[in-house]
Order: sequence, then C-alpha cells, then structure tokens
Amino acid sequence: MASTKVSFTNNTGYTLAARLELPVNQHPVAFAIFAHCFTCNKNLTAVRNISRALHQGGIAVLRFDFTGLGDSEGEFADTNFTSNVADLEAAAAFLETHYEAPSLLIGHSLGGAAVIHVADRLPSVKAIVTIGAPHDPAHVNHLFDEEAQQIAKEGEAEVSIGGRSFKVKQQFLEDIKAHSQEEKIKQLNRALLILHSPQDLTVPIENAAKIYLEAKHPKSFVTLDGADHLMSNKEDSHYAGQIIATWVQRYLEAPEKEKLASDREVVVRLGQDGFTSEVMVRHHSLTADEPVDVGGNDFGPTPYELLSASLGACTAMTMQMYARRKKWDLQEVKVHLSHRKDYTEDMNNPEQGQSKIDHFDRLIEMEGNLDDTQKAKLMEIADKCPVHRTLHSDVVVKTVML
Repeated sequence: MASTKVSFTNNTGYTLAARLELPVNQHPVAFAIFAHCFTCNKNLTAVRNISRALHQGGIAVLRFDFTGLGDSEGEFADTNFTSNVADLEAAAAFLETHYEAPSLLIGHSLGGAAVIHVADRLPSVKAIVTIGAPHDPAHVNHLFDEEAQQIAKEGEAEVSIGGRSFKVKQQFLEDIKAHSQEEKIKQLNRALLILHSPQDLTVPIENAAKIYLEAKHPKSFVTLDGADHLMSNKEDSHYAGQIIATWVQRYLEAPEKEKLASDREVVVRLGQDGFTSEVMVRHHSLTADEPVDVGGNDFGPTPYELLSASLGACTAMTMQMYARRKKWDLQEVKVHLSHRKDYTEDMNNPEQGQSKIDHFDRLIEMEGNLDDTQKAKLMEIADKCPVHRTLHSDVVVKTVML
C-alpha cells in the first residue's frame, strides 16, 4: 500500500502525526478515518491489517495518533474524551481540505465510542464501524479502580495500562462521565457495523448488544469469535478488515464508468489522469500505467512489463504442455524476466525510429523429477513458445481511426 506521513493541527494548536494510506492500483473510491483504541497508537498491527484490507477495496485510510500518544504532540494527562472527539473533527477537516471529506469512520475500543459521538458533526460520513467498543465512554473507569482514591485525593495518579505507565487526572474521569452515548446512538442516522468478540475481557460483549439494540437500521453485527480485545492474532484483524471492506461497499457512492466493450480481443481506454489505462481482455480487466517518475500513477504494470509477463506466461505454459504430452514429471515452472531498453526515451519520442535492440533476460526454474536430458529439451522448447516466435518474427500493426 502507498503510505505517506502527514500531519495536521488540532483545535489546541498541537500537531498530530498521521499516515495516509492510498490504494496502490487505483484512485480512492472513498476516504476513511481510523480512531485507535485507548492509549494505543496508529501503528498497532491490527490497525495496519484492517487498513490493508480497505486499500484492496479502493478505500484510502487516514490513521492518526490522538493528542499525547504515539508521535503526536501534547500531554496525554491533559486529554480526555472531549479532546479525542475534537481530534477526529480535525482529522476530517484535514481530509476535506487536502483530499476528500471522509465517508467512513472506524473506531477501535474507546475510539469506537468517539466515532459514534462525532458522527453528527461530519455530514460527509455515510457509514460507521465500531470494533470492541464500549457502550458508554465511562466504561474505561474500571482501568483506574486501584488508583481511584489517589486520583480523587491528589487530582492525578500514575496508572499502568497495557504494561505502560500513563498519568491520569481527575478531569479525565469527570469528562467521560459527562458523555452519554445513548442518544448519540439512537440518532446516529448512519449505517452502523458492530464488530465484537464474545471472548473480549476488556470490553465485554454486552456492550455490543446495548449499542445494537439502541441503534436504528441499517445496522449489522459480526462476531469476532476467538479474538482478544486488541486482535493480537493477525488472522482476526485480517478477517475484520475483509468484513468491513465488503460491508461498506453498499453505502459508498463509487463513481460508475461506462464498461469497456469491443468486438476485438482487447480494448484499452486511457483517461485524462496521466497514463493510467483500463484494459479489458475478453471478460478479464486489469490496469496498465507508468511509474511516477515519468508522469504516471504507478497503478499497474507498464506496457513493456505486460509484454514481459506475456512472454513468461507463454514460456511456462508451452513447457508444461510439452511435459504433459511426454508424461514427464514437471511439477512447477518459474520464469523470471527483465527487459532492457531506454523505454522513457522511446516513449517520449514515438515518431523517431529507434535503433536499439530489445533484450529480454529470461531465467527459468523447474521443479520435478527430471533428468538432465529432459531439462535440456524443455529449455529448447521454451524458445519455441508462440510469443517468443512472434517477437522474432516480422510483425505488422495496421492502424485505422474509428
């Protein structure tokens, strides 16, 4: 995934650190914001895994550190639930100013409560996802049971959360008690997906039940059976990401393009954005592009890389066909290719004839119970694959304008 470090300023003037991750093979169909769990940060493995699944669905994700956590400025002791909500508003404003207003909010644990709370302030948001979220922000009070008396007496205390020490002040406890989620949930007016594990020991599953009962349709619940609160097992976060990416498609307004169609074997459509090209081969679609350094978006392989891939695929198929006919034990073929030519210069001067010779360096790996004679014959067959022969033949391209 294409990941870029970005930053933005919150309402108190602190700079918050973030990563904006864009799909690698297309322009985003939508933008999402990920709110991490209490005392966590944007780099939690589960957050990265869920973001990766969303990228594959064409969704860009902004994941950031709340004030005083991770790489963001500020003191954690001076933050509270109110400041978390304000940070989410700042993140949304950043996206709207520089990219596109967010359509999806995802919140993990207390971050889930925060995205529910901020939703009515962000009209662009169409869908919300909570993961292991408490029904009420005050649920985190149980983390400070042992220090409650010290906080009440001295106004603050050092508490250990997840093996790390944090300073918690009385103002934090008062702030989370002041926020009731019930009305926020009832008036959400957004599609809601609740993900929760029955085995969550930090935020029990009953919280998900309360959120679900209070929310209005459209609402969905998916169990993360067997997962812990932080989704420490990567398989759990991969699964959660796939569920979110599939579910949210129903609520996003992705731009529709006229489908490519042709009575020929292949049709290619080039848009107005760089060199990104849609390719339709029968009913198979793919994207061709150029690297960023020559003006492309790097959303797909270059034309010459596609040509190399064609040679490699044809080589492997031809060798396997021959081996099957001979009943030889060729179990696997790997064809490694590289093409050598100053393609940038060639592309920039299409009307000038080129005297350069194209070189395809081809390295072939074979696996199977084969003797030296069989391997030698298969290497000979590799040079007789149809695409190989085409590249060595005179080729005529007839071009007409429609």
